[in-house]
Amino acid sequence: MSEHSSNTPPLRTKEIKARAAAWLERRDSGEWSEKDQADLDAWLAESTANLIAYRRVAEVWGRTERLVALRPSGMERPAIPARGRTGPVLLRAVAGVAALALLGVGAVSLWPAPEAQTYMTGVGGRDILTLPDGSRIELNTDTVVRVSDASDVRKVWLDKGEAYFQVVHNTARPFIVIAGNRRVTDVGTKFLMRRESGRLQVDVVDGRVRIQSDGGNSQSSPEILAAGDALTATANAVVLIRKPANDLANELGWRRGVFVFHRTALADAANEYNRYNRQKITIAAPAVGRLTLSGTLPTNNVEAFVGVARNFFSLNVEHHGDEIVISRGTPGNEPQSRSSRH
Repeated sequence: MSEHSSNTPPLRTKEIKARAAAWLERRDSGEWSEKDQADLDAWLAESTANLIAYRRVAEVWGRTERLVALRPSGMERPAIPARGRTGPVLLRAVAGVAALALLGVGAVSLWPAPEAQTYMTGVGGRDILTLPDGSRIELNTDTVVRVSDASDVRKVWLDKGEAYFQVVHNTARPFIVIAGNRRVTDVGTKFLMRRESGRLQVDVVDGRVRIQSDGGNSQSSPEILAAGDALTATANAVVLIRKPANDLANELGWRRGVFVFHRTALADAANEYNRYNRQKITIAAPAVGRLTLSGTLPTNNVEAFVGVARNFFSLNVEHHGDEIVISRGTPGNEPQSRSSRH
């Protein structure tokens, strides 16, 4: 990335913000494709200014949508407003204009609003959506979903991030979650989905789901997953394993604000913290990253992880603004794998 927001001329900054807003409107238009996502990723990679503008517009977009909708405060809230063709359209239009106004961006043409409602959480955020039928969607950190509650089918698009679904089964109104070119259909269940760049993970906690690829290849035949099944899909492979109930419960630790690590490599633990916090952890040496950690730590407290690195592993910790660099300790005081409870 070659461009930094602090060095960007004001006029150029306004243009970038307007472009970021246009990307968001286009993404929510209901016609978003894999190519669109690739084009957006390329635009974000062009400069730091693009990335920062997009994140800021997305955050304000979410805040203004909630303000316009006058939704109740608190962790849990209804996901779907009263149905009507003008309601969601008007909400998205007003929210979009309000977001641009707050960011100091001039008016832009409004893209047609989709039937689906968009919901998002910021870094470290969590939220609970409750559908009219009682189904619940819990959003983890930095997650974007779109929800459509039509009379014949309930659809959710997991655009990015992680969500836990507790579905009230209704054979007359299927519940479908779409993530890229794969769709998961509820067969009466509770399941966890996590979508990252080039990777989708589906863990079934209770009941069953049917997962199918829309790519038209050899993987397009549906796969039925039962409780304890965990599927990981990439562009090149699909892996299905069984997970004990305890492992599934540990993966859902974020619902109560904690990580549950069990012989987890320090590098992997650091990556998890980086998903939840704006302060980013860098492991400076591969040997340090391979150390293993077992214990329970809060998701929103980077210093708890830093304390484990310093006090249990005798590692060096350096703060550089929003970056924390962890490196090997002094010679003769080599770290060992540890367990920690906080």
